[in-house]
Amino acid sequence: MSNRLAMLAMTGLHRAVLRLTGGRVGASLGRMRVIELVTRGRRSGAERRAMLTVPVVESTDAGETLVVVASRGGDDLMPAWYLNLVADPRVGVAAARGGEPAPYLARTATDAERARLWPLAVRAYRGYAAYQRKTRRVIPLVLLEPDPRRATEARPATST
Repeated sequence: MSNRLAMLAMTGLHRAVLRLTGGRVGASLGRMRVIELVTRGRRSGAERRAMLTVPVVESTDAGETLVVVASRGGDDLMPAWYLNLVADPRVGVAAARGGEPAPYLARTATDAERARLWPLAVRAYRGYAAYQRKTRRVIPLVLLEPDPRRATEARPATST
């Protein structure tokens, strides 16, 4: 059974709290940062936004790689945002408090990456383990990596 309505209601409430408090409440949940992931609808082509927690952050030469969990609360269905980024991995990531989304590339973690990162995600939020027990699917981890090509394209030209 899908819990789509419950997830939509929680997201709406979260956005309302962020808006009402000017981002002072809701920009993080526990030890996890909250982001807004911007994807392109795989069928509609319309911009879609999802509020997600980031249980794992890794520093790389290109910047921070963010790890998000496509759990949908342990539902047997994949989250729409996940299906969208599989169709088009060019995504935007904005802080929950607002601001312009930065360009990122999304990809599903390999089996080896998931084996290494899953325990870190569960350490940040034990609910992920319960979600995995609840569903028949393997919950994907998604790596959001800075897209240096798009960041360069997005920068305004400077005059010398």
